Amino acid sequence: MADVARQPLGPTPWVFDPARWPREDCVAAGADLEPGTLLEAYRRGAFPMPNDGVLLWWSPMQRGVLVPADLRVSRSLARSRRRFDVTIDESFEEVIDACADPSRPGAWIDSPIREAYVRMHRLGWAHSIETRDADGTLVGGLYGLSVGRLFAGESMFHRATDASKVALMALVEVVGDEGLIDTQWRTDHLASLGVTEWPRDRYLRTIAALVDAEPPGIWL
Repeated sequence: MADVARQPLGPTPWVFDPARWPREDCVAAGADLEPGTLLEAYRRGAFPMPNDGVLLWWSPMQRGVLVPADLRVSRSLARSRRRFDVTIDESFEEVIDACADPSRPGAWIDSPIREAYVRMHRLGWAHSIETRDADGTLVGGLYGLSVGRLFAGESMFHRATDASKVALMALVEVVGDEGLIDTQWRTDHLASLGVTEWPRDRYLRTIAALVDAEPPGIWL
C-alpha cells in the first residue's frame, strides 16, 4: 500500500444545508471543487457530478448504500477472489482514468473532477482499491472518499470478470462493520451485491455520526 498521509483541509465559503434542499436528487449548482468544499459536501450528504459542463451537486432522495454485513458473496465470486491480488492506493490515477474512459456508458468524470479527486488523494482523503491479475496487471478497481467511517464510493471499473466485485469485497473488509458504503444510487448490478436504498432523511441521520468517527486505521 502506498503511504498517503491524511492532511487537514481548510474551510469552504460554500454552505451545504440539507434543510434548504429541494426534494429532488439534484440539490444545487455551482460552487467549486476545492478540497474543503468537497469534504463539507460529503459530510452533509452531497456529492458533485457535472452535466453539460455545469457543476451540479446531488443528494438522491433514495440513496444507494451498502451496509458491510449485507454484502452478498456468491460461490463464484468467492472463487474469483482467489484469482486476483488486491492492492490499496497504489494506482489511484490509473483507477480514476479507467473509470473516466469516455467509451463507457454514462461517462461523467471530466478533467476538473479528475484533478479534484487526484488532489484529494494526495491529501490523504481519496482512496483506491485495485485488483490485479497473476501478472500484476490492473484489471479492476474503485475509488472514493473516506470521511470518518463513511466511504463515499465514486466509481468502479473492470477489465476481467468479477474484478470490480472483488475490489468491493476488499473495501468492505477495510470499512468494517462499524462503517457504511455510499454507492450514490442503487442499480440492479449493485443490488445483486447487497446494496439497498435508504430515504435521504435516513441517510443524513446515519452519516451525521459516521463522518466524525475515527476512520479505518489503514487511512488515518
